Amino acid sequence: MNPVCPAPYTGSDRVLLGHGAGGRLTAELLDSLVLPAYDGQSGPLEDAALLPGLPELVVSTDSFVVSPLFFPGGDIGSLAVHGTVNDLAMRGAEPVALSVALIVEEGLPLDELRAVLTSLGRAAREAGVPVITGDTKVVGRGAADKVFINTTGIGRRIPGLSPSAAGARPGDALLLSGPVGLHGTTVLSTREGLGFEADIASDSQPLHRLVRALAPLGADLHALRDPTRGGLASALNEIARDSRVPVEFAEDAVPVPQPVASACELLGLDPLVVANEGCLVAFVAPARADEALAALRSLPEGAAAVRIGEVPRTGEPGRVTVRTLVGARRVVDLPLGELLPRIC
Repeated sequence: MNPVCPAPYTGSDRVLLGHGAGGRLTAELLDSLVLPAYDGQSGPLEDAALLPGLPELVVSTDSFVVSPLFFPGGDIGSLAVHGTVNDLAMRGAEPVALSVALIVEEGLPLDELRAVLTSLGRAAREAGVPVITGDTKVVGRGAADKVFINTTGIGRRIPGLSPSAAGARPGDALLLSGPVGLHGTTVLSTREGLGFEADIASDSQPLHRLVRALAPLGADLHALRDPTRGGLASALNEIARDSRVPVEFAEDAVPVPQPVASACELLGLDPLVVANEGCLVAFVAPARADEALAALRSLPEGAAAVRIGEVPRTGEPGRVTVRTLVGARRVVDLPLGELLPRIC
């Protein structure tokens, strides 16, 4: 294993692995280089965007470079479908269609490619979304790592829902639909042969049915996020920043499976920054919190849903704090470096 040391960042004129981690370096890259090239963007950076002139339609695009291709609980094919469907769901949309583009390395056994595509097709059918277009490119040996997948998803917003990263409000209840840390620790353990994967599996799954179950909340469902790269810490910081509110949660309320906790303790990782692919955080009006929890728990994907915190009515906007097991409070920042590369 060759872990990346999370040393203090002093700036670089080259792309670092951390620029793709979904944390502070990713935000800096977007703000300083990517968005200015596109003439900038106003408002929050969402998981998916409303189509100009067609606000009932939502579009999202994503690329998947996970290593290894296959891991307990999933593979790059099913992950590509789930990740894109979930980005649409975080804007309150159900999937309508997918595009799939493949970048394949010369020399990849056809049986491996067939297994990836078979899994991708099965995941799309189970999610109820057709793959309607795509592209395939082959590059020379060493120019890619086996296969990379790019997907674009089109979704249709569920009537009455308009969740946004900027939508959290003072007093909101903070809900989490399931345990954290499963995907990142599973992929890392499989990649490095650590053995933890014997006890855990990725939580990769589509979440649009959970969001459909929350539809009766209507405008009282304020914000949604699936805590993928950068984990729960990144997701909460992004919403706190874009909504300009403080967020506080209880450490002992966050469900961390024991094998995940053991792996993180051994590797020096914080479960709050480990990637997930099958849970969401929801900010809802406090009077509807119990109703929302019941809706989440009514489906297998949300059977372990819990309330973990709230949006305090006072506090520093944009700051995320956790109430620790010993009763203290500490600030939870955006992750800086890339502790777990090639996770999605």
